[in-house]
Formats: sequence, structure tokens, C-alpha cells
Amino acid sequence: MLTRIGDKAGSLGAVISAMGCAMCFPAIASLGAAIGLGFLSQWEGLFVNTLLPLFAWIALVLNGLGWFSHRQWHRSALGMFGPALLLLSLYPLFQYGWSAYVTYSALALMVAVSVWDIFSPANKRCDDESCAV
Repeated sequence: MLTRIGDKAGSLGAVISAMGCAMCFPAIASLGAAIGLGFLSQWEGLFVNTLLPLFAWIALVLNGLGWFSHRQWHRSALGMFGPALLLLSLYPLFQYGWSAYVTYSALALMVAVSVWDIFSPANKRCDDESCAV
């Protein structure tokens, strides 16, 4: 239950944090301003430097822990790919001009995996004693 809710909280937090930074992510910030989140721009530094990586780490760790409960490596790998890509785009790849595209793709992937998990939740494929391959 914790991994199921935490994954969505991490994805939603990352998207809202990105909506607060108009200078870094103008496309998603304009969407945030359109739905009334324009007041978040005053905390732009906090969102980009602290909250966005924090929510990405939360989603990354909880998707990794989710593998222990449902034993479906493809779901966990896909769920961990978005936050890992987001963290890469924020730190080592931020100096390149195309890193904004990587960031948008990572955020979209995080949201898509969260929505997929809502409509098609992971079921445990193994019992506690054995796991047939």
C-alpha cells in the first residue's frame, strides 16, 4: 500500500514542483499558471533545487521497493526509469540545451506509469515461499 500511494505522491510532487519553475520549465509552468499555481514562482529555487529531486528520489525508491511486493521487474524498471532520468537531467545533463526535453519526457513517463498503475494495479505473481519463472 505504501509503495502504491508513494509512487503517485512522488510523481505528482515532481510535476507540481516543475510547475513552480517558469524559468526552467516554461511549458509546464504555463500549464501550472493556467490552473492557478502561478503563485508558486516565488519559491522557484526551493522547488527546483530541493523538492523536485526529493520527489524523484521518493518515486525511485518506492518503485524499487514495489518489486518486492509484486515481483514484476518490467513494472518496477519502467517505474524507476522516469525518476532516474529526471535526476540525470537535473544534475549531470542540465548544462546541455536538450536536457529540458529529457526532463519533460521523464515527468511524462512518471505520470504515465502512475496512471497505468491506477487503472491496472500490479498483482503479486509469486507466493512467499517460491517463485515460478
